[in-house]
Amino acid sequence: MISLELNFNLFTSDLSLYLKNQVKVGLFGSGVGLSVVLGFSAAYACYYLISVAKKPLLIAGGNKFHQFLRDQCPVVSETYYPTFWCWESRVQTLLRPFVTAKPWVNYRNELIRAPDGGQISLDWFDNDDSVSHPDQSTRPTVLLLPGLTGTSRESYILHMVQQSRDLGYRCVVFNNRGVSGEKLLTPRTYCAANTEDLEVVIEHVQRTINKAPLMAAGVSMGGMMLANYLGRKGSEVRLKGVVVFSAGWDVFECTASLEKPLDRFLFNSYLTSCLQASVDRHRTILEKKYDIDHVMKAKTIREFDERFTSIMFGYPSNDDYYRDASPIHKVKSVQVPMLCLNAADDVFSPNHAIPVEAVKQNPSVALLITCHGGHIGFLEGLWPRQSTYMDRVFRQFTKAVFENGNGLNDLY
Repeated sequence: MISLELNFNLFTSDLSLYLKNQVKVGLFGSGVGLSVVLGFSAAYACYYLISVAKKPLLIAGGNKFHQFLRDQCPVVSETYYPTFWCWESRVQTLLRPFVTAKPWVNYRNELIRAPDGGQISLDWFDNDDSVSHPDQSTRPTVLLLPGLTGTSRESYILHMVQQSRDLGYRCVVFNNRGVSGEKLLTPRTYCAANTEDLEVVIEHVQRTINKAPLMAAGVSMGGMMLANYLGRKGSEVRLKGVVVFSAGWDVFECTASLEKPLDRFLFNSYLTSCLQASVDRHRTILEKKYDIDHVMKAKTIREFDERFTSIMFGYPSNDDYYRDASPIHKVKSVQVPMLCLNAADDVFSPNHAIPVEAVKQNPSVALLITCHGGHIGFLEGLWPRQSTYMDRVFRQFTKAVFENGNGLNDLY
């Protein structure tokens, strides 16, 4: 024991002397220290350029759509350089809400009634200062659908509004029932499978601005709802185009991925608590039909859906709800130009569940798959505060659809 203590004391003494000398000399004044730093930096740079920074994979069901994207949206052919200090999927996903700026947007709120007596909150950005489209009756308009518990104040929505403003377009954000501060008038909320509220919103917007071209963009669950709507309506849809970001294509695979220990800890439990908080805010009206105390004991999104969502929308089982909510089964029926951006490392939407083969069979649909980007992350640049790769995809595709959309005629 005495020998061990002496050896340890000698080791710590030598280490202290070494560190003391290094402080005097300075790390970069030491040839060894400088070599280590330079060697590590070079190795990391090589790894980043070889394994992290890559061009996205563009998959389209037809040559016409594929060529249109190549010509009108340079971003689909460019190498995506994720922020070098946070390119990992979970880090991108977690940091995006905190790193990206939230530009101020002055919305005009409108509450519209649904056929069942409920109310839906729409936030309009009219962009009356538009120089390129001063006539409000014909000003191009983008309908935006936020994610699972998102509203018009999410940073990714604000960025799309900002991009649209710069292009001279108008935006309207469809807030799902009960999430943006409005009161629930009926015991009903929302889900990815049910598109009735979306249909009401689209019809209302088109009646309100019947001379203006309209397209839509959906994020995460908003993208799933939008894709399900397009698949169900087919040729009846009157949108000029659609762009979908980080959609979960197969809900069974999405929930299984989010139930892995680390992802359950980082994401699943938090999202479940957000859903429960939304339910609890409207407990007075919801508890007339549902066992809210039982819902509040759910530990995962799957348990929440089993106890609340699937029951609310009349499904025989949660599996039936998940099957109906999965856009992967409806891609083949989409007849409007739809560009879908997914990251291959998105834990919310696993790479193996992205409908590559289905897209190859539909000339109206294109997939853009990046190696990295996480879930609604897509951070790029040294300090990704003002813009993301997702923002650039949105801006270029939206502009292409509104200003060169004739090139997308007769795709299907």
